[in-house]
Amino acid sequence: MAYMSQEGYENLVEELKRLESIERPKISAAIAEARDKGDLSENSEYEAAKEAQSHLESKINRLKVTISEAKIIDTSLLSGDAVQILSKVELTNLDTQAKMVYTIVSESEANLREGKISIKTPIAQGLLNKKVGDEAVINIPRGTIRLRVDNISIE
Repeated sequence: MAYMSQEGYENLVEELKRLESIERPKISAAIAEARDKGDLSENSEYEAAKEAQSHLESKINRLKVTISEAKIIDTSLLSGDAVQILSKVELTNLDTQAKMVYTIVSESEANLREGKISIKTPIAQGLLNKKVGDEAVINIPRGTIRLRVDNISIE
């Protein structure tokens, strides 16, 4: 089961529609065009198009499973008392004094450029259930990071 926001769910549904209605016909057309070029045993365009089709169908199937298993979180029931999924967390790195803001989201919604980190990341896991003022020592691939929770809000 994948917990996610309503927005995240709607984005997945839109992506699925795009893949099925736009990308799938494009790949079918590319396969047909490559097939028309003759001998399929030595046709690299045909092989590439078939491989692209395989990857696309796999992605479509994964999206369908994620959507079918999605559990949409009612944000009105969430509290800003402690860090949890859909919390927007303002932090201070205690070693560098750098300020950072992350929103903890499901894996399918993660986007670091937007400040959205997956609940499965070491940082998110280390912050879960922390309250404002709490410090967390978190093991990350580059070593250890010490963070202080400065504020928690719900997106």
